[in-house]
Amino acid sequence: MKSATKKLSTEIAETLSDKIAAVSAGSKKIKKSIERAAAKLAKKVAKFEKETIKKKEKEAKNEAKKLKGNDKGKKESKKEKAAKIAALVADASSKTTVAAPTKPVVAKTVAAGKSAAPRANARPETTPAPAAPETQSAE
Repeated sequence: MKSATKKLSTEIAETLSDKIAAVSAGSKKIKKSIERAAAKLAKKVAKFEKETIKKKEKEAKNEAKKLKGNDKGKKESKKEKAAKIAALVADASSKTTVAAPTKPVVAKTVAAGKSAAPRANARPETTPAPAAPETQSAE
């Protein structure tokens, strides 16, 4: 009986040692895969942090440019231009309109062969009539 018990206990010990070795080997594999995943994650986090820093710097530069642009009065935005135009239109429409002076219509003589005369020839030469003699002749 002693030998059977001894034999059984050795089998149990061997089985346990094999299972412990398999678990420890598995845990080593798991540990390595976790370390690899952690390294990849660390790289991604570092890359993300660099990108966020770059974005913040870029935004700060843009804000600085906007502040400089506003100080110089360089360009107006479309909304500001539209508002100014609307104000000018409203101001102009609120004023009374002045009638344009009327010009006397003078009959033009155009040669039958020419359809369009040059600008210099289109105006007939007229001499202004003195206003004083006409009023005297009316009396």
